[in-house]
Amino acid sequence: MMNRSRTFSPPPPLAARRVVFPEVAPGALDQDGEWCTVELPEGARRIRFHDYDQVYNIRGLYEHLFYTRLRCQSPEVVCGLLAEEMENEGVPMSRLRVLDVGAGNGMVGEELARHGVDEIMGVDIIEEARLAAERDRPDIYAEYCVADLTDLPGDARRRLAGYRFNGMTTVAALGFGDIPPRAFAGAFNLVETPGWIAFNIKETFLDRQDGTGFNQLIHAMIEANILTPLRLHRYCHRLSIAGEPLFYMAMVARKREDIPESMLTPFD
Repeated sequence: MMNRSRTFSPPPPLAARRVVFPEVAPGALDQDGEWCTVELPEGARRIRFHDYDQVYNIRGLYEHLFYTRLRCQSPEVVCGLLAEEMENEGVPMSRLRVLDVGAGNGMVGEELARHGVDEIMGVDIIEEARLAAERDRPDIYAEYCVADLTDLPGDARRRLAGYRFNGMTTVAALGFGDIPPRAFAGAFNLVETPGWIAFNIKETFLDRQDGTGFNQLIHAMIEANILTPLRLHRYCHRLSIAGEPLFYMAMVARKREDIPESMLTPFD
């Protein structure tokens, strides 16, 4: 589907009366334990930031939390780096057919579209993400698939393969169990070779002491010439609720081969 007509709307209004962060000392709360109190017409509700189904169900809450209050800049950073590297190679972004993994409510897809990508498909594991994307950004994705990438049914795999993706993005979705290594590999192997890969991950998840598996997987992919890094960039992903900067690494790379099954068995 080429030259799709898109409308870029302002961020959706917040469907809540007030959002209150708890008072915590720096370092007292892990990133995946952060929460807030949301005052709704029917009463106050405590919501953990990583309970995305609850966050997406309240229109505008995701944008308010992560972009207005906590100054997240990852969609712009990751997509901007991808655009820069493609320009360096003399390849226009309009040639990409992108699988946006962990697509959420479509903020990364919208940023890709702003850079000229015509064909974008979103995939996420929860139905609430698809509904939020269709509600808030209905013109971004050619299709939005709700699926578990670690266990894709044959019909879903064939449908995804039919898009012949030559690019993949995954932003702010790796390392906390939302997209485990095998799910990352399932998406990666749907991309044609050579393909463009752009993702980010919390910098500690690339440390040698990392327990999520991504350090081991990414380094193994690079050593086996499955992945060729073009750009590695450290930056502030967002602030914590205590005001501390949370540093992530963004990577733009080229896919050279599929990830073999033997590389994934340590993560089972």
